[in-house]
Amino acid sequence: MRSAAEAGADAILFDTAGRLQIDHDLIEEVKRLSARVEPDEVLLVADGALGQEAVNVAKAFHEALALTGLVLTKLDGDARGGAALSIKAITGVPIKFIGIGEKAADFDTFYPDRLASRILGMGDVVSLVERAQESIDQAQAEKMAEKFRKADFNLEDFLAQLQQVKKLGSMESILGMMPGMSGVKIGDGAEKQMGRTEAIIKSMTVRERRNPALLNGTRRMRIANGAGVKVVDVNQLLKQFQQMQKMMKMMKGGGGRKLMRQMEAMRGKGGMPGP
Repeated sequence: MRSAAEAGADAILFDTAGRLQIDHDLIEEVKRLSARVEPDEVLLVADGALGQEAVNVAKAFHEALALTGLVLTKLDGDARGGAALSIKAITGVPIKFIGIGEKAADFDTFYPDRLASRILGMGDVVSLVERAQESIDQAQAEKMAEKFRKADFNLEDFLAQLQQVKKLGSMESILGMMPGMSGVKIGDGAEKQMGRTEAIIKSMTVRERRNPALLNGTRRMRIANGAGVKVVDVNQLLKQFQQMQKMMKMMKGGGGRKLMRQMEAMRGKGGMPGP
């Protein structure tokens, strides 16, 4: 406190040791600290995945310290935040912040209506849009949109798009904000696949990224070794990229209707459409 005053700081945060269960010694320690520093705010950081145990911890700390607010964490995992309702009812103090990841950017202001939408499986489109506005470069996004429109899209552009998506957070947290997708589980496989894809493209030269037609067998072997993957992984990525390019050219050339008919056929037959 003396150092903060000497530095001219207008705020100081005392972060005490955390416990998943009620700990008598810890509660006595924070009670002594509270009496000594007389804080303006006493916030309890509650694990959103603990359920009823988080409610018990909140109750015990509130009785000892008179909490002024709550911070609910781990809302990017399996828990949808149902414990928030119980904690709020037990303590009577507001939830002020939430944590949806492990980075500073994943710490956000709490909005009751948005959490209610997540609990009901309706997503949180507003938060997703806000996160996109904060993370994605507008000028680059417009440049990419123009490339898509002209069907002029190479692996260097694909890498840039991949890195922009990563700024939004984990795939599971992104899906959790989309209506009807909050219960979808993609596991660690999708995150690892994104990492492999990025490593493969980064192992290419700029010239190869801009002109994938240069990638013969020798080059693909070099890229696979550089990315720590197998040649078949490089081949699979290039095949998927070629399919994406083909689809973009179809859309540019007025083939959008044909593509829609193929997608309708795929849905109706339960399989991929023929050539």
